[in-house]
Amino acid sequence: MKKLVFAIMFFTPLIFASCEEVVDVDLDTAPPKLVIEAAINWEKGTAGNEQTIKLTTTTGYFENVIPTVSNAIIYIENSQKEKFNFIEIKKTGQYECTNFKPVIDEQYTLTVISRGNRYIGTETLKSIAPITRIDQNNEGGFTGKDIEIKAFYNDPADANNFYLYKYLYPNKVKSIYYVDEDKFFNGNEFFSLSDDEDLQIGNEIEITHYGISKQYYNYMNILVSIAGSNIGGPFQSPPATVKGNMINVTNKDNYPLGYFSLSETSTKKYKIE
Repeated sequence: MKKLVFAIMFFTPLIFASCEEVVDVDLDTAPPKLVIEAAINWEKGTAGNEQTIKLTTTTGYFENVIPTVSNAIIYIENSQKEKFNFIEIKKTGQYECTNFKPVIDEQYTLTVISRGNRYIGTETLKSIAPITRIDQNNEGGFTGKDIEIKAFYNDPADANNFYLYKYLYPNKVKSIYYVDEDKFFNGNEFFSLSDDEDLQIGNEIEITHYGISKQYYNYMNILVSIAGSNIGGPFQSPPATVKGNMINVTNKDNYPLGYFSLSETSTKKYKIE
């Protein structure tokens, strides 16, 4: 049960009067679901050994604090059964691994054991073509007056590739994400495109391209269609119930939210000129 307060103002030519009415609104409260934020990202040119997984639960609509989940057992195994353990940092719901070994096209299995349930998901680490150049167009957008940024890369011709693009702007709290596939530009140079009509000279933006699997592309495509591109991140709880690739093998009906993904990434910063 939640209480919403509406301020109602009545107006007449002679009298101003105001009152407050307390309205009781019955909201159905579903049992909390585990949210698994497991994005294993390997930036080109780095070791990729340090990785983090976060566990939270869903909560009431009007709650301001997102509950974290402690005391879980988390590990990832590769196809050779090599295990990489994730250890919690001081009851924060954040679990860290310092010896992860990223290998392109390797298949990994994530296991999360929490509160009597075992969750398992499998994914493949996908490569990314590096960002080769960034172009600025000062006559972009519908009006022809917006600053438009394109980040170019050369799509490999020997495979079907799927991409996640992230744009981080200085004037927005949340990042912008959208997905792409190379169906119409396979083997050619292509680009991601900025989505902020308020860019100004002197702003610095950060652009990240992720190589992703087809199933993760499909998952993110659904999220973007539901929430628009400004969804705050692909690893947070979605605005509607969208099942990820983690399965509760203890109780299949009690499925978690979130997604287990593995991506090679290419990141560039660019200052608007």
